[in-house]
Amino acid sequence: MRSSDRSRAAILKAARKRFAADGYGRATMRAIAADACIDPAMIIRYFGSKERLFVAAAQHDLALPDPRTIPRDRVGATLVDAFLSRWERDETIQVLLRASCTNPVAVEHMRSLFATQLVPVAVALLGDTPEAARRAALASSQILGLALCRFVLAFQPVVDMSREEIIAWIGPAVQHHLLGTS
Repeated sequence: MRSSDRSRAAILKAARKRFAADGYGRATMRAIAADACIDPAMIIRYFGSKERLFVAAAQHDLALPDPRTIPRDRVGATLVDAFLSRWERDETIQVLLRASCTNPVAVEHMRSLFATQLVPVAVALLGDTPEAARRAALASSQILGLALCRFVLAFQPVVDMSREEIIAWIGPAVQHHLLGTS
C-alpha cells in the first residue's frame, strides 16, 4: 500500500470514530487529524472539506441479500436480519443516521444510500414502477425508525429486545410495506 493510501485510510478510520463519538457538528478536522497522527492540511489535500470527508467516511454498502434468492414470505424478516447484522458490525450507518438529524449533507447522503440500495430491492420484487419506490420508502421508515430507536436514542425496551424479537415484530411490517403481505 502506498503512503498516500495509508494516510487516506488512517484519516477515514479516524473520521469514522470521531464522527461516531462527537457527531458531525462537534467533530473537528483538527481532532480527526490528531487521531490519525497527521497534519490537518492532509485532510484538506485528500478530501477538500469536512463535508466531503464526512461523505467519504459515511460510504456504506448495506450488503442486502438479492431479493430473488429469498423466499417471498421471508423477505421482510430477511431484510431486517440483514440490517441488524450490518448495524451491529459497523457503526457507519449509525453515524450517518445521527448526523442526518441535523445536517443537510448527511440527509442527502442517507437518501442516496437508500435510493441506490433499497429501492433496487423493491424493484426486483415488484418491477420498475412508482409503487416500488413508495414501498421502499415505507420500508425505509420502519428500518430507519428501528435503527434510531435501538442504536441512537437507545429506547427501552427496544434496546433489550433480542434479535429474534426485533425480527418477529419489524419483519412483518417491512414485508407488508414491500409486498403488501405479512
